[in-house]
Amino acid sequence: MTHTIQPNNPEATPAPNATDVPAAAVPRPSTSSALPAALKRRIPKYSDLAPLMQFKKPEFSKEARLKRASTIWELRDIAKRRTPQAPFDYTDGAAEAEITLRRARQAFLDIEFRPGILRNVSSIDLSTEILGKPSRLPVGIAPTGFTRMMQSEGEYAGSQAAEAAGIPYTLSTMGTASIEDVAAAAPNGRNWFQLYLWTDRDRSLELIDRAAKAGNDTLMVTVDTAVAGARLRDVRNGMTIPPALTIKTVLDASYRPAWWFNFLTHEPLTFASLSRYSGTVADLINSMFDPTLTFEDLDWLRETWKGKLVVKGIQTVNDARKVVGHGADGVILSNHGGRQLDRAPIPFHLLPEVKQAFEADNSDAAIILDTGIMSGADIVAALALGADFTLIGRAYLYGLMAGGRAGVDRAIQILEKDMARTMALLGVSRISELTPDHVRLLGR
Repeated sequence: MTHTIQPNNPEATPAPNATDVPAAAVPRPSTSSALPAALKRRIPKYSDLAPLMQFKKPEFSKEARLKRASTIWELRDIAKRRTPQAPFDYTDGAAEAEITLRRARQAFLDIEFRPGILRNVSSIDLSTEILGKPSRLPVGIAPTGFTRMMQSEGEYAGSQAAEAAGIPYTLSTMGTASIEDVAAAAPNGRNWFQLYLWTDRDRSLELIDRAAKAGNDTLMVTVDTAVAGARLRDVRNGMTIPPALTIKTVLDASYRPAWWFNFLTHEPLTFASLSRYSGTVADLINSMFDPTLTFEDLDWLRETWKGKLVVKGIQTVNDARKVVGHGADGVILSNHGGRQLDRAPIPFHLLPEVKQAFEADNSDAAIILDTGIMSGADIVAALALGADFTLIGRAYLYGLMAGGRAGVDRAIQILEKDMARTMALLGVSRISELTPDHVRLLGR
């Protein structure tokens, strides 16, 4: 029988003497001469260091500050540093515990994109059509109140930036520039007007006539404001229109002199709907809103306004269908940025249901979405799930507070770059190619 002797067996044959091994087979210790040149240490030469030594002088200009912002959140950080607490909180805050706003933003985070590969995305087309006219981007500027209080350029900056970007701009009834002045500031822009129906219908009719004469092609009626929401930040800040000079605001001003200089050296705040007002925000809102509105008032508006009519503040599928049945050309799924009813439905969650209902009705009414949008990826997700268009409020106001007109331009640039990159990575080159298959809603 043959036995296999293991190497550690004492019976194993001893290894041959080293002298019996050929010299070529003996491994030699490595020497520095065997190292690749790139791994040898040496004293760096100045010619090697020079390209790396690109020290630049610090830049503190507005242009440099805005250029460093790569996201809307970074614009928000700049805005917070440069704007007094009361107007910043008016923009940034929401109703009660601000649950709705947090949920609206979280809704966009709770998605998973489903990209396609091996598609030609060398050219991305972000243009679309909304309410019968083209828009270079699938996003417009939403109506915002008291805008010149955020930064002195206010509605003028917003409308001119929108005009330059080729997108719609919406002036609020509670805007701080007149319908006529905004039209003159952006004569080639697409201007829309947002209406709060007053208890005094004659005053509402006057605004409608002025909007039509100024060339506004779309009337946006807001219907989620029977009364003012409980915006507790404003209550805590003692927010008034115009801002009152108290000991607190004077101290706050010492950290933000540029804002106060601009505010005090420009024309006092005026409104699209009234020349002057002095009092709290809630008092002003409650004096304007009509808690008796019904669908009959929408019928009256449809007969009165000859342009496109959209209804903002839709929060259920049933109401979306009803306003279209009463003549609306489109609906805006919105909970007022979380500023009215806390724990309200989230527009992004509602979107697929409304899209499905309109398809079942063979309705071609436009579906527009706002609330919670903070990136171009959010916009792309909304379009994929069925929105025809989107609106931004806070996102552009952060830019406005960060740098006036240039800040609004920067906000739009950030969103445009986000959208183009997201679409390319999804494997689509135009908006019409986006489908619900590109987005999956994640459970929480």
